[in-house]
Amino acid sequence: MRIGLLGTGPWARRVHAPVLAAHPGVELTGIWGRRAPAAAELAQAHGTRAYATPDELFAACDAVSFAVPPSVQAPLAVRAAQTGRHLLLDKPVATTVSEARAVAGAAERAGVASVVFFTARFGEREGAWIADQAAAGGWFTAHADWLASVFAEDSDSPYAASPWRREKGALWDVGPHVLSVLLPVLGDAESVTAARGPADTVLLTLRHRGGAASSATLSLTAPRAAFGVEVTLRGTTGTTTLPRREAGPEPAFHRAVDALIAAARTGRPHPCDLGFGVRVTEILAQAERALGGADDQ
Repeated sequence: MRIGLLGTGPWARRVHAPVLAAHPGVELTGIWGRRAPAAAELAQAHGTRAYATPDELFAACDAVSFAVPPSVQAPLAVRAAQTGRHLLLDKPVATTVSEARAVAGAAERAGVASVVFFTARFGEREGAWIADQAAAGGWFTAHADWLASVFAEDSDSPYAASPWRREKGALWDVGPHVLSVLLPVLGDAESVTAARGPADTVLLTLRHRGGAASSATLSLTAPRAAFGVEVTLRGTTGTTTLPRREAGPEPAFHRAVDALIAAARTGRPHPCDLGFGVRVTEILAQAERALGGADDQ
């Protein structure tokens, strides 16, 4: 599959470009970025070429991989779908419901495959655990702590310079990860409440379709000594905890690429397609309204 990459930031440099360049089932056709020199440098590093415009890149590929902020991703994904390109999107698909639904509508009309990359869902150990717990059922409650130190005072994160993360905070950056774990196990969210904690921290509470309740603490400003990820389920079979990731995000992204290739080849939607991505945006938008934020439908 000929895949073009949109984006030149830390996530594109660390994950997207090297994985796409090394994947045996992929030809990394080229790279476009909002900063032309950065696109040229990244393309040279991975033996491909930089494109002057997104549309020129679309014309040279079968699918597009997105490593750009969600407000940039959504309109470009609509354009890519309209040209018949399959979509490998990052989370969240968009930070407004209308934009997310526009991407999904464009993909449906064009008949293209889509996969939204959630690192936990595509992690080998985490993905197997999620599938096992969904099959087991009988869950009463769950709690997640998804705490990052991107904006902590002593942070050395490469994402600390990310304007969209600073604007939208933990709800939109790590909230999608939490939902990607909880929803397949406990079912869709029937009700959502949210409250603010320190700095950008959000306390999220969900009631799920099957009757279970879950809560989550989300933050990008946790002290470095306190950062980490824990998800615990409690139910009729006892207590179980999401296994820790043993490797970086690169192997998970490789599996997401595999999933897009399979969906494009077979025509069978992947569980993490745009339908799921839109639902995640809808739930986060509902939480944002509960916090007194934007009210986009």
